[in-house]
Amino acid sequence: MKRILGLIVLAAVLIAALILSQNRYVPLKVSGFLEADDIRPGSRVGGRVKQVLIEEGQSVSKGELLFELEPYDLLERRAEAVAGLAEAKANYEKLVAGFRTEEIAKAQAQVDQLKARLTLLVNGPRQQEIDSAVAELQLADAEYRLAKAKQTRIETLFAKKSASKDELDTANTELQATAARKEVRQKALDLLKEGTRIEEIEEARAKLKQAEEDWQLLKNGNRREDIAQAKAAVNKAEASLQVIDDQIQELKVFSPLDGTIEAVTLQPGDLVGSNVPVISILDWNHLWVRCYVPENHLDIHIDQEVDVTIDSYPDKVFKGRVTFVSRQAEFVPRNVQTPEERSKQVFRIKVRIEGQDKLLRPGMSADVWLDKKDTRP
Repeated sequence: MKRILGLIVLAAVLIAALILSQNRYVPLKVSGFLEADDIRPGSRVGGRVKQVLIEEGQSVSKGELLFELEPYDLLERRAEAVAGLAEAKANYEKLVAGFRTEEIAKAQAQVDQLKARLTLLVNGPRQQEIDSAVAELQLADAEYRLAKAKQTRIETLFAKKSASKDELDTANTELQATAARKEVRQKALDLLKEGTRIEEIEEARAKLKQAEEDWQLLKNGNRREDIAQAKAAVNKAEASLQVIDDQIQELKVFSPLDGTIEAVTLQPGDLVGSNVPVISILDWNHLWVRCYVPENHLDIHIDQEVDVTIDSYPDKVFKGRVTFVSRQAEFVPRNVQTPEERSKQVFRIKVRIEGQDKLLRPGMSADVWLDKKDTRP
């Protein structure tokens, strides 16, 4: 009887233990490895490597010089751009300042001179000028008559062989000269009496109008469109200079963060292409864990807080935050037929470690605890 009773008690204990084990909560834990962002800096201009200041495995700080390229012709191009900018600025400032007072005064004097000339042509010769021309014609006529009388007397004497051939030639020459002077004085008097030609007056008016327009342009200053064009030329020259300055800055490549040099693929003298990454830097200030969660435990969400434990530091618990959950399953066939097979589907997640600790390094084994209901040992 006691033996039967003992068997009954043992059976009851086993049943209770089975029920307890089935109802006991087991926290969900997934494993992975610590990883770091891989930053790959380079130069946007490219060129020949002048010096390399880092090596693999070296720790670098943000802003530390990594390597430098030869400037080639950038310095000469910059000097040319500076000169072009100075020229553009000088032209712009000249247009903004306008014309000098001396230039405007000179244009005004030209207008006054042409006005006086036009008035003179319109009014024609004065009576005193006509009277003077008449007097000059009378004097020329008197000289002509005197020369004529002298030539006649010498000619008569030459016929009687009382005058020489030279005397006769001289008398003839003086007669021709006085006749020509008389003709000139007569034409000059005729011109004065006739007055100014219409064509000359119109020409003078046209010259005066052109001079007045030039004077007005100087007084008004330069056109706004010309000033705007000069300003645009200055902006263009400044932009060209800025492009060259940016290219010169790209000759020196600095570390964008605190990290560790993972790989260096260049040496002094190497040619580096533009926008080609030649250095790999591990950002150990931003560590994260890549792990995989079964489909039947995919009740997690972005920004969820989780605990992370590291094998190297079993007594420490690090805070993490879910930053990525894959939308596509991995490691299973696409056509899943049974619930057992569906439970094998896993989804990749990414957990960022918060409150970085200098003890952590990429490659360390880590466990991500997706449920905090149980206290871990």
